[in-house]
Amino acid sequence: MTRLPLTSSGQKLRRVCALLGIVCLVTLAGCQTPPGTIFLAQPDDPYWPAPPEPPRIRYLGSIGSDQDLKPARSFLENVGKSLFGSKPAQQMLSPYAVCTDGGDRLFVADSNAQVVHVFNLATREYQQWAPPDSDGALGRFSQPTGVAYDPAGRLIVADSVQGDLVVFDQQGKYLGRMGGEQLSRPAGIAVDPERGRLFVADVTAHQVVVMTLGGQPIRRLGTRGTELGEFNFPTNVAVDPSGRLYVSDTLNFRVQQFDADLKPVRQIGRGGNLPGYFAQPKGLGVDSEGHLYVIDAHFEAVQVFDSQGQLLMTFGEEGRGRGQFWLPAGICVDSNNRIWIADTYNRRVQVFDYLGEDKP
Repeated sequence: MTRLPLTSSGQKLRRVCALLGIVCLVTLAGCQTPPGTIFLAQPDDPYWPAPPEPPRIRYLGSIGSDQDLKPARSFLENVGKSLFGSKPAQQMLSPYAVCTDGGDRLFVADSNAQVVHVFNLATREYQQWAPPDSDGALGRFSQPTGVAYDPAGRLIVADSVQGDLVVFDQQGKYLGRMGGEQLSRPAGIAVDPERGRLFVADVTAHQVVVMTLGGQPIRRLGTRGTELGEFNFPTNVAVDPSGRLYVSDTLNFRVQQFDADLKPVRQIGRGGNLPGYFAQPKGLGVDSEGHLYVIDAHFEAVQVFDSQGQLLMTFGEEGRGRGQFWLPAGICVDSNNRIWIADTYNRRVQVFDYLGEDKP
């Protein structure tokens, strides 16, 4: 086919189109999105206790999916988003337990999704960890209900229905299982790094199992009962900076405290609906000053006690907003006194900051 020569108007149109193409490319090249602020403070963020008392707990934000990491997006990623839309968010289903690596990584045991979500707040990367299947691909837990990070840089996960503990290295490589001979229904777990001990709440055995960090048995605490040192479906454990052990003795509606030699010292709380009482105590956490944080899943709140068992304050209430909960379960207080709470039925982890006694 013979190509006809362009008219002057046609040549002008081609030059305009070429110029527009260059402008579009330059514009798109500048469409790189920088990382956003993960926890963006708002003027009306809630504090506790209410005025005129000085604030001690401050709401920071929440994480419910990989998109809440607000990662940077490159030029090509923005083009792909414009052409094909956003990728589906990797959302939590039933976050149940939570811990950090002492730095910028958050680990969330998602019981019904049967994975551990890994959020890196520094690099904005998201991963899922689970034991491999028979083909070596990413498999699933039976029901992950507890997570703890040990001094060797390993993540230990309680796999409740399987009845053992699953271990990963710091890159997420599956290292194996341990504790299956000692455990029946493990739930909450805690590491005592100074003494090299691992504590596991064994729910249906009505005991706390004490192991080495390598999974070797040391001793078993308790039997079923209501006396001090006895348990009725214990679900969670925590260790304070002095080596004291706290146990959520859930169906005895109390928390028990043991000294560093694992002798029972006192019970904290009892069944009831007043401040300092419990209906369903679950997750436990301890801050750097030795304050004990107890989640009550039924009251949708967190109660804070001193090491002598005296109630200091409460925060939270039922709901879906900031600082509100719907059947919360797990809690972790990190080395920076940030408080991470698995807000299970709201499908998120909420984050708070303990301001300390000497801060305004």
